[in-house]
Amino acid sequence: MGGSVCVIIPSVGNSTELGIAIDGLLAQTYRDISIVVVGPGSDPGKDVAELKGVRFIDDRGSKTRADACNIALEQTDSEFVFFTDDDVIVPENWVANLVRWFEREEVSGVGGPNFAPPEESTLWQRVIDVTFCSTIFTAGTNYGKVGGSDLDEVNQLPGVNSAYRRSVLNEVGGFDEGAIGAEDVLLDYRIREAGHKIWTDRTAVIWHRRRNLSRVRKQIGNYGLVRTLASKKYPELHEFTHTLVALFPPLVIGAFAFFFWGLANGGVAWPDFWDIRLSAVPMGLPRTGAHLLPTLAGLYNLIAWYGSFKGASPNRDFLTVFLSPIVSFSLHWNYGIGVIRGNLRILTGRSGLQIDDRSRS
Repeated sequence: MGGSVCVIIPSVGNSTELGIAIDGLLAQTYRDISIVVVGPGSDPGKDVAELKGVRFIDDRGSKTRADACNIALEQTDSEFVFFTDDDVIVPENWVANLVRWFEREEVSGVGGPNFAPPEESTLWQRVIDVTFCSTIFTAGTNYGKVGGSDLDEVNQLPGVNSAYRRSVLNEVGGFDEGAIGAEDVLLDYRIREAGHKIWTDRTAVIWHRRRNLSRVRKQIGNYGLVRTLASKKYPELHEFTHTLVALFPPLVIGAFAFFFWGLANGGVAWPDFWDIRLSAVPMGLPRTGAHLLPTLAGLYNLIAWYGSFKGASPNRDFLTVFLSPIVSFSLHWNYGIGVIRGNLRILTGRSGLQIDDRSRS
């Protein structure tokens, strides 16, 4: 199917990887395509874009990715709009793979999986990718999600790998103003509420570099915060799993407190802490406290290993799967803290604008 395509790349402080993303888009097999980078006018990405002959749009001091994308939407004109990030490696047939589905009238938006590039990722980036793509702990996210057939209907698309009819984006008014971390979730929710359908193509993979663990913790904490605020605005987005993850930090703290209380009160026969014979100490709460934490930790690891092993990430191997519980724990902790922060903001009436986890100046 023919039709003009505009690819929008919001970019802040990542001019080196931005150049790689632009090169991939310039090499697309689909030819009726324009590329737009949107970001702060003082950002080095402006020079990179202009050097490669790509249009740069000043985001006019936008504080969020959503607002920057809305500005780009206002200043561009095409039949279809694609979104990706500045830290991707774009296969040459990415646009062609997605745009073909718009010949079906029921397709208002379509996207595909995103994985960390195996050969260009550090060990921990590959571990993060394996964890993101777990079939259990992160099954509700868009990271690495693949459909069961060539085209499957879904509830939401990943912002790094998504395409829409511009007419649909105009109809719903673009992204929610001030949204960050869940701007793609909110957009897709309003598109579906307007009676449209969105889909995923399992073959339309884009390679997305994962952030390092410290930045991922910040990213996921912010996501928990904003997803909570989004659920306040759109109650239909709330899921029980969000509340469950919010319980993770207090449960961990409680388990550790119970553990040390059990040790202090004779819950284990020192120095035989690792002696699995429970007959070594009397029955009661102290022994329960001393043995509950190791038991829960072992069970958590088993679930994390299984979910990572069964996931879709191409970075799965013995080492990445083995290390995945470390990342799983960090993600659950930070997402839970984010949900708690979001609920506190709601209780205190401070929901307000969410600031991007990249500095926009």
